[in-house]
Amino acid sequence: MLGCLSRGLARSGLMKLLLAGGLAPALAAGAEIDPLPVQQIADGIYVYQAPYALAHPANEGAIANVGFILGRDAVAVIDTGGSVRAGRRLLAAIRARTALPIRYVVNTHMHPDHVLGNAAFTAENPRFVGHHKLARALSARAETYLEAARRELGADVVAGTAIVLPDLTVEGSLSLDLGDRRIELESQPTAHTDNDVTVFDGRTGTWFLGDLLFIGHVPALDGRLKGWLALLERARARSAARVVPGHGPAAASWPEAAAPQERYLRGLETNVREALKAGRSMTEVAAGIGLSEQGAWALFDAFHARNSVSAYHELEWE
Repeated sequence: MLGCLSRGLARSGLMKLLLAGGLAPALAAGAEIDPLPVQQIADGIYVYQAPYALAHPANEGAIANVGFILGRDAVAVIDTGGSVRAGRRLLAAIRARTALPIRYVVNTHMHPDHVLGNAAFTAENPRFVGHHKLARALSARAETYLEAARRELGADVVAGTAIVLPDLTVEGSLSLDLGDRRIELESQPTAHTDNDVTVFDGRTGTWFLGDLLFIGHVPALDGRLKGWLALLERARARSAARVVPGHGPAAASWPEAAAPQERYLRGLETNVREALKAGRSMTEVAAGIGLSEQGAWALFDAFHARNSVSAYHELEWE
């Protein structure tokens, strides 16, 4: 249904894209953009800490943590927000701090609150980077994501928002050079989604985990529950000075930051297994398991039932 144009077109800034209605307009010279309020969490690393919220016109879809890394020669952007407006605000925050070229835009996974700001960066001519499964997964949901954005954010906010697919993919690991600073990308097995990528900055020990880590905001399962738990178990052994979650504080200590999420996911696994053993239907599971966690998480009612159904589908075939 959907696909990339040639790399030549992508590098020319014309976009290998799927649009919400025409090419995203270039940012008008002198236009007033309110930069995202980013904070420096380590040397040369800046993060916007998003609120715990669903997409709404008032927040313009800026509901996921996004950030950027400054090298000697260039910038890498890590996720771009949930609309072209959110992306422009991130770009404005970058330009308030550096005039260096933006060489890479890395998408940690396919979810719209992390990728729909990509179109704000096409005029910068970066490489768009993602998991080797990202283009397929994002293409399959493009129409759904854009329609949901129009419904939740309104036509004015969504105008110019686009699906921009990666032209550089990660299968295994990939090192990106920003000039006197290399960042290491790793494609992860199916966990939160089937297209998660992590970004590690060796200079500061900062690890961007995307939505493989939720803090405060209830986790959202769109991949494999058992895969996510296995990944967390392996990741705990990894040394990092700090991690950046996809939702939660701008930075947190590791591996302590993973403990609440792991508790929630293990509880979900236990509760669904018990429900299956008792012969409960999927409808019954969606309506009321694991409710003891409700007070521990923001947006619990928006995601927990869906998590329960996803886990039910995964575990019923064991």
